[in-house]
Amino acid sequence: MLIDTHCHLEMKEFDKDRDEAIKRAKDAGIEYVINISSDIESNLKNLALIAKHPNIYCSIGVHPHDAKTLTEEVYAKIREWAKNPKVVAIGEIGLDYHYLHSQQDIQIRAFKRQIDIARDCGLPVIVHSREAKEDTMRILKEDAAGIKGVLHCFSGDMDMAKEAMNMGFYIPIAGPVTFKKAEGLKEIARLIPDEYLLIETDAPFLSPVPMRGKRNEPAFLRHTAQAIAELRGVTLSDIGRITTLNVRKLFKIGGTPVKGEIAYQIRDSLYLNITNRCTSRCGFCVRFHTQYVKGHYLHIEKEPTIEEIISAIGDPKKYKEVVFCGLGEPLLRLDAVKEVSKWIKQNGGTIRINTNGHGNLINGRDILPELQGLVDTISISLDAEDDIKYEQICKPVFKDAFQAVLSFIKEAKEYIPKVRVTVVRLPEVDIKKCENIADKLGVELKVRELDVVG
Repeated sequence: MLIDTHCHLEMKEFDKDRDEAIKRAKDAGIEYVINISSDIESNLKNLALIAKHPNIYCSIGVHPHDAKTLTEEVYAKIREWAKNPKVVAIGEIGLDYHYLHSQQDIQIRAFKRQIDIARDCGLPVIVHSREAKEDTMRILKEDAAGIKGVLHCFSGDMDMAKEAMNMGFYIPIAGPVTFKKAEGLKEIARLIPDEYLLIETDAPFLSPVPMRGKRNEPAFLRHTAQAIAELRGVTLSDIGRITTLNVRKLFKIGGTPVKGEIAYQIRDSLYLNITNRCTSRCGFCVRFHTQYVKGHYLHIEKEPTIEEIISAIGDPKKYKEVVFCGLGEPLLRLDAVKEVSKWIKQNGGTIRINTNGHGNLINGRDILPELQGLVDTISISLDAEDDIKYEQICKPVFKDAFQAVLSFIKEAKEYIPKVRVTVVRLPEVDIKKCENIADKLGVELKVRELDVVG
């Protein structure tokens, strides 16, 4: 399922087939649509739409083009309208210096006043910014502290995206990401961390390829989502799950998961989350800033039994591989790994273990011979080029852990068919030296970008 976070179904372009467009969206797997207001008339139309259609929510606000129409009476109406439980944001507000239908100083005052309304109502903001980056970011820093929101139809650079995300703003990607020459936007769509990604149509505008030239509508969101999935190396289902979770968290539409998953699918692999414990405290680790990976909630109150793990797997042949991973170090539960692996192999599955390489230290013995014949691939975190850097980055609980990891990698080649090592791209890590270590050990090196998890 997908959610269109920015649409204008109230516009005249939909007067002839509005209900049909809404039905087409539902048939195309669009779970919800957030319809965005821009002037007094659209606010009233959107309130009527959300009353009629259960799957449509809306924002309330006045676009910078119409900032000159804002009066104290209108501000009071916005506050009143915002009390509707299906109003999920204040917007579309912001600055547009391209057309200047309203003067800059008037736009700025309107922007600030509507930010104040959002704060008072406890709602996020949907921000429009065109040729006004400097003033937009300054106002958000000075006047919107603590308020979350969206930089609608993002067209800025990665520096602007990072600045916005640091303030708690989400980055929505629209149809232009499908355009052949949109290389900058494609790169941003590839690199935005999962927890800040949204998708939108801006219908009736910005139709994606292959619908370019036609009136845009929510059903076309799938084309944009598919393009983003391909850029990020995941599936359409993954994008749907990631962005739906983000919508639920930001706009409070529906609930978020309360029970951690044991088995969770990403792409065509099934991952097993059998422990949240770990013997490293890596500063970059996802578990220190979120409990989610690719939209899956992984905080578990108690570690699953072997029977519970097997039950959660189902048919292992359905997946390219079954991966022991999750939010912790799987070799802390060596016995469970071995027993579940035996069952997976007996039932035609392929197995990978993602580990920090502390397995021998954890278990007080050489465990690699015990994994022979059970594990097809092992991925071991190298994460640094020397002992000192490793201690600084990974903060292991064991003394001399880096040398133990190197020994673990070297020996793993004797018992496991495919061995690779990984390193996260950090400013303090010398990737070239890590490559040299991998070459000397005779294993593949995979470099992971800092914000790319799963």
